[in-house]
Amino acid sequence: MRWTVLELARVWEDFERQVRATPLVSRIDTGTATLDDYRRLLVHLRQQVVEGGRWISRAASNFSVDMFALRSAAIKHAAEEHRDYQLLERDFVAVGGTLEEIRSARKNIGSEALSAYVFHQASQPDPVDLLGAMFVIEGLGAGLVLGWARALREQLGLREDQVTFLGYHGEADDAHFAELAHLLREAVPDRAAAARVVRTAEVVARLYAMQLAEVDA
Repeated sequence: MRWTVLELARVWEDFERQVRATPLVSRIDTGTATLDDYRRLLVHLRQQVVEGGRWISRAASNFSVDMFALRSAAIKHAAEEHRDYQLLERDFVAVGGTLEEIRSARKNIGSEALSAYVFHQASQPDPVDLLGAMFVIEGLGAGLVLGWARALREQLGLREDQVTFLGYHGEADDAHFAELAHLLREAVPDRAAAARVVRTAEVVARLYAMQLAEVDA
């Protein structure tokens, strides 16, 4: 467990650096983001979020009875998040977009790669390594997204009901992250599985950062 925690901390440090280096996040951090930046962020996140519940559900279906705790956690998490894309859509409409625009947008290159990878991993028997994917995605919500919500509200004069997705995940992902930490302690059976968790975290971190960088492509 100590090795896993140290390795995931290394992955997070690299991931945060990559995310903050993307043009969009840099503008949010420096107070120069525009309303168009925010709308494009919602569009590009929606194409990934809409599939989140699907790959988590697929992972749940591939856990054996020996990993019942992970199966239960995945089912619970999928149920909690499978409607989250609707928050994104409402926020987009609330800041001047249309449902047709956000629903018809295609996934960017980073989103395509991220989706393909996590679906592939979720289709394997006992996909315990997806805890690494959750570490990155839930960590982003717990560690960065709430700050983005506050910054965008201040910079753009947005109402709370115009940043519901970012605000919700910034708060809810704290609890999800605590649950993830518990699963890492209790459900990773050996060093080989821990190494797969870390490797998946590395890949997902790189692809998620690519997804955010592609918002400006």
